[in-house]
Amino acid sequence: MRKVLVLLAIVVIVAIVLFATGFWKVDQTKEGALPDVNISAEGGQLPAFDVDSKEVVVGTTETNVEVPKIETKTETVEVPTVGVKDNGEE
Repeated sequence: MRKVLVLLAIVVIVAIVLFATGFWKVDQTKEGALPDVNISAEGGQLPAFDVDSKEVVVGTTETNVEVPKIETKTETVEVPTVGVKDNGEE
């Protein structure tokens, strides 16, 4: 298998050298073109379904829930401030 790969590599290298030196030359003699394709289609029909579904009811109800009480008090503390000075003014 390795011998076949080496032989194939040598053949590719020789072909590249022959093209690069101009010994082999390929000239395009005819322009290529894409085939003309005509497509026609008729309208289709979507499938029809008859669906029976349950009704979803959304509402509220009252219930008793234990709610913890949190007491707060106001204290004065120092917090950092950020400002911009423009022409010596804050």
